[in-house]
Amino acid sequence: MTTVRRFNPQSTQAGRALQAWQILISAAMNRQIHTYKTLSILMFGKPATNVLSGVLGNIAFYCNENDLPPLTVLVVNSETGLPGEKIPVSEDLNSLRETVYNFDWYDIYPPTEQELKDANERKLFK
Repeated sequence: MTTVRRFNPQSTQAGRALQAWQILISAAMNRQIHTYKTLSILMFGKPATNVLSGVLGNIAFYCNENDLPPLTVLVVNSETGLPGEKIPVSEDLNSLRETVYNFDWYDIYPPTEQELKDANERKLFK
């Protein structure tokens, strides 16, 4: 019998990035956005916004390295409606969101924790 793995307080940053990936591709396919607060509540069961920048960095760099739309533009500040200041947005935000919404995220295999971690460690910008 296989033991079900859960995301819990001992999860690595890359593990939490995989959890966020699942939430964000669902949001993309349903044309939704999340605030940092709503995403943290889904992930941790409580507001934990100060921990998401590193988690989302894994996703941002993975998307960048693999020529995928910037999935992290779906996470915004509740006051400004913009991604965090460390999330590079060089194009029109609405156009980027449309690219994310129109991409078939369910057609690709999700990254592994290791792939997310490796992309984050390389921090390649294109």
